[in-house]
Amino acid sequence: MAATGNAEESQLQEMEEEAGMEREMDSDEEEGMGIENSDDEEDDSSEDDKENEAEIQRLEEQLSINAFDYNCHVDLIKLLRQEGELPPLRKARQKMSELFPLTEEIWLDWLKDEIHLTEEEQNREKVYELFEMAVKDYICPEIWLEYAQYSIGGMGLPGGMEKVRYIFERALTAVGLHMTKGATVWEAYREFENVILATVQPPPGSVPTSEQQALLNAQLERIHTLFRRQLAIPLMDMEGTYAEYEEWSDQGVSDTVSQKFKRALQQMEKSKPYEETLMAAEPPKQAEYQTYIDYEQKEGDPARIQIIFERALAENCLVPDMWAKYTKYLDRQLKIKDLVLSSHDRAVRNCPWTMGLWKNYLLALERHGADHQTISGVFEKALNAGFIQATDYVNIWEAYLDYLRRRVDFSKESSRELEELRAAFTRSLDYMKQDVEERFSESGDPSCTIMQVWAKIEALHCKNIQKARELWDSIMTKGNAKFANMWLEYYNLERSYGDALHCRKALHRAVQCTSDYPEHVCEVLLTFERVEGSLEDWDAAVQKTETRLNRVNEQRAKVAEKEAHLVRQEEEKTEQRRRAKADKKNQKKGQKGSRPGEKRKAEDEDNEDEWGEESEQPPKRHRGEGNQGSFRGGGAEEFMETESGLFGRRAPPCRRQEPPGAKRGQQIAPATVRKTQEDNPEQRKDDCSVFISNLAFSMEDPEKRLKELFESCGPVQSVRPVYAAKGFRGYCYVQFEGKTSVPEALTMDRREVDGRPMFVSLCVDKNKNPDFKVFKYNTNLEKHKIFISGLPFSCTKEQLEELCNDQGTIKDIRLVTNRSGKPKGLAYVEFEDEAQASQAVVKLDGTVLQEHTLSVAISNPPRRTAADKPDFSRPMGAMMPRAMVYGSRGKGRTQLSLIPRSIHRQTGSESKAENGTAPKPTGGASGDAGFEAQAKPMSNSDFAKMLLRK
Repeated sequence: MAATGNAEESQLQEMEEEAGMEREMDSDEEEGMGIENSDDEEDDSSEDDKENEAEIQRLEEQLSINAFDYNCHVDLIKLLRQEGELPPLRKARQKMSELFPLTEEIWLDWLKDEIHLTEEEQNREKVYELFEMAVKDYICPEIWLEYAQYSIGGMGLPGGMEKVRYIFERALTAVGLHMTKGATVWEAYREFENVILATVQPPPGSVPTSEQQALLNAQLERIHTLFRRQLAIPLMDMEGTYAEYEEWSDQGVSDTVSQKFKRALQQMEKSKPYEETLMAAEPPKQAEYQTYIDYEQKEGDPARIQIIFERALAENCLVPDMWAKYTKYLDRQLKIKDLVLSSHDRAVRNCPWTMGLWKNYLLALERHGADHQTISGVFEKALNAGFIQATDYVNIWEAYLDYLRRRVDFSKESSRELEELRAAFTRSLDYMKQDVEERFSESGDPSCTIMQVWAKIEALHCKNIQKARELWDSIMTKGNAKFANMWLEYYNLERSYGDALHCRKALHRAVQCTSDYPEHVCEVLLTFERVEGSLEDWDAAVQKTETRLNRVNEQRAKVAEKEAHLVRQEEEKTEQRRRAKADKKNQKKGQKGSRPGEKRKAEDEDNEDEWGEESEQPPKRHRGEGNQGSFRGGGAEEFMETESGLFGRRAPPCRRQEPPGAKRGQQIAPATVRKTQEDNPEQRKDDCSVFISNLAFSMEDPEKRLKELFESCGPVQSVRPVYAAKGFRGYCYVQFEGKTSVPEALTMDRREVDGRPMFVSLCVDKNKNPDFKVFKYNTNLEKHKIFISGLPFSCTKEQLEELCNDQGTIKDIRLVTNRSGKPKGLAYVEFEDEAQASQAVVKLDGTVLQEHTLSVAISNPPRRTAADKPDFSRPMGAMMPRAMVYGSRGKGRTQLSLIPRSIHRQTGSESKAENGTAPKPTGGASGDAGFEAQAKPMSNSDFAKMLLRK
């Protein structure tokens, strides 16, 4: 048995040794495989490291060229964070934070990295400084929570608990009103105080000392206070907080707290739709935030207005308009220095390319008493911000120079501030000439406004009129001598601070050099001599002005003649091209060939299309801007009353107009015919009628609608709307029972009907009244009226009146619109006299209104040429609308004339009446007979014979 046991033991030992050898072999193999795998991983990581190093080097080089490349900064920080190298990563983050406010994500990554790497107590202050930088960029609840939680870790240090509470209170001030995320900060604060409460409570069953009881009561009161403060603020899920307070408080909820909670809950319900809209919208949610801001501004709670602005800017940090609105609100409403200046600083850091933000920043610094070195430093940063327009540099220089001027005490003859102001003016002119012109190929200050301000300061405050004259000489040499307003500015300066001799010299030079408004300058010179001059001065002024105006009139006549010649040449070229095209089509038509019957059928069909449909078009109305004159026209229901006058006896017969809805060739009911034709032309009275046009084609039952509309003017006898095959044509005639209703009806001109201005004008037959004036407004020079162009389309009469009120007494303002009622950006403003109009031109020309630069001039409408006026002596083709010349489809239809050449030859003399007076018939009976024979209708056989004639 012993031997057997020894054998078994030996076998077990052998098995263990074999298993040990196998384990050793397996471990060796595993080690070998691990070595091979680690080698492969090292190779891959080394390749990635090389790629990352190359990319990091490239990004650093790019940033050395353009330090304001935001995306490049972000990519560099990501790569350095992957590499895990703290010193270069920290340096990259610091550089970016100096140029831009960092986003919430970048700050949280930076803070977490620094917290992990600086766990020692002596380095906590560095992290605190980093947190202070983070909370200044944007208002972010997450960063404030991270800040408070980090401060809790330092509670064991001296003053640690007070520091935690101080940070929590600042967090509540900053983001406690955030309707969706503010509750998290309140809950974290209460949780912290509950932990403190647990530490001061005595063990169960023990009796606390008076000192312990005082600490316990104080801690309970802190928590009660936090609950009461939170419940008085409208936050999401307020009901849950109220229920938690009811459960926590042994004394229940007081009536005062309940009332405040109900008011806050009502406020939350009002704001809840805006919050839900924000949650449902996609970034950047600018429109939704603006609607929310408008609502809060109407409510008028400054703290809530501030928090919603901050929330909007966190998601729209690159929108200059949003920053401008926020800083404007802070400047005018809150006026808290630290808050205002920090917001302006954040604005220019986010949108450094926006000049307006820098300008407002300089004003805010001066308003809150910042030192000169700080303001100058901000101005230098603005010059290096990279504005996108040359005028931006002019504006920022003007803002800085205004600040420097306000620093000067001009009661002293000489001061350091005055010398600094003059040096700044000189530097600004050099900067415009060198830096701005090189970059933009323009100075941005063509009117030399900076030099004008400098000259006024020298003349007014420094009593140095000689320096002011030198500056104005320089202004005139920069291409401004041809503008009347520049000379008048100089004249006003001399008038106020100079003498009569230099005033006279300035005006004489102005008369000689001005090219835009020489009449006005001449008038100013003569007025000056009436008041100041002698007889010799008067004679010299009269002679100089007459000579100058004669020369100007000659130059204008030459220019007008040249323009007219160019117009005639263009018209001749157009006519030649039209004739060439028509001849070419005639040749193609003749080459095809067809039987006489088919050709006659084609002519009939074309004549039917040409005159059956197109004659329904209303005749062209020659209206001025007020549309007070018109032709009397219509379709078939008007019995071609105007067409016969327009085209003469040669007009083709017009098909009887079918009312709307009637198909072609369908028999029309007698009642419909009577409705279309109504009464006889003899029963119609033009002197009791008005012509209505520019109505919407889609107007339903225009007869009933217009009768209701014009019944207020007087008894309406009839309303005759004009129809075509496709429906209402957009114009009609309204006939009253008496003449007295017509003037009242004309006052309804331009009244809006169905979104379009309705044109109301007199009903005049131009055949019977060829000399009737159809243009409402004057076409000559109107010295008491100014013409303004470049207006924004949203400009109203009230805004224009407010702009022009300071220049004189306004008699009338007229905004020019098109036929659909949309503004053209033009206006006429009539003043009481010429002097006020001239002053308005000088003061308002170049004014900026809603980011639109206005051009202002004395009203001088272009003269109406013969092409604009109706000429009833011209033949049919010359007076027809373009669509009637080319067919119902315009130029797409053939322009080949289907009238036989023999007829063309017979009426050739009449076609020559376009450029002169049509020759009259030879007179006598033969002449009348010939004319009647020519107008006699021809049968089909007559046309066939004529076509076969060679």
